[in-house]
Amino acid sequence: MKSSETKAKYYSHELGELNTLITTDGSITLHSSKFKESFHNTLGAKSEAQEKYLNPSDLSRFNDKSHLNILDVCIGLGYNTACILEYLIKASVSLDWFGLELDKRPIKIALGNKNFREYWSPKVLEILQSIDSTGEWDMHSSKGKILWGDAREKFKELPTSMSFDLILLDPFSPNQCPELWSEEFLSALSEKLAPNGRILTYCRAAAIRATLRRANLEIQSLKVASRSQKKWSEGTIAIRSANPSKEDSKVNYRSLNQMEEEHLYTRAAVPYRDFTGKDSKTKILNRRKNEQLISKLEITNSWRKRWNQAISN
Repeated sequence: MKSSETKAKYYSHELGELNTLITTDGSITLHSSKFKESFHNTLGAKSEAQEKYLNPSDLSRFNDKSHLNILDVCIGLGYNTACILEYLIKASVSLDWFGLELDKRPIKIALGNKNFREYWSPKVLEILQSIDSTGEWDMHSSKGKILWGDAREKFKELPTSMSFDLILLDPFSPNQCPELWSEEFLSALSEKLAPNGRILTYCRAAAIRATLRRANLEIQSLKVASRSQKKWSEGTIAIRSANPSKEDSKVNYRSLNQMEEEHLYTRAAVPYRDFTGKDSKTKILNRRKNEQLISKLEITNSWRKRWNQAISN
């Protein structure tokens, strides 16, 4: 095969070229040429999974529950699910798991990396390997299945009667992958939450938080890690509160502060819309841009300038 043909075939993959990167905590991540983003921040892939998905899951809430349902949207290299599996296996909690992912390569690349493999117990590695090889597993008091393809379409294949205790939402950023941050997709995810279920995401964008709030979820802000003090939030927790008195003490998260609340009334909060569930990235972004131009909401730069002055004073 000619080199030009090889390159064309390589770039035909859903995420384009994938380059392996070493993050500050020593764990690997990947960079996608198609989405022009890395799967994790440069401070650490494994630490990000722990801080933004494992810790705010507050899995100790489920110590008296024998079974959990979890949906991982964009499993990627598998860090988020692996961190949670390590806890649940030790706690002897059974699990029904579903994953949605576009490209089969990331988890395969991860499992081929010695450092990645050393992070996980033999039981968790066995599950990850089964996801890679067969797309499903049934072992260690849990079972799961990954649905490969466009998450908007594959979401429809989830059992209609199943609701989820945790939904791990980890696509590329809204500007790069608006298809999975649309009002329609997020609303559909919200409808699949069990009572006291949580959607967990690294994203703190006003458009995403406003959309989740319109879905009647309680919006919380993930507290900033000590090594990221320049940030005002590490992500978002959206909760279907059925019995708030049983919720944890918010060790890992807090209510939105005034600055974040006001952010939801700026043009940054205009949602991404995908009415058909099949629109392209360009069409979704252009639709939002046009809606922002005619919006009567506060211009986001005005909000930013006002709060920058308040912080500096």
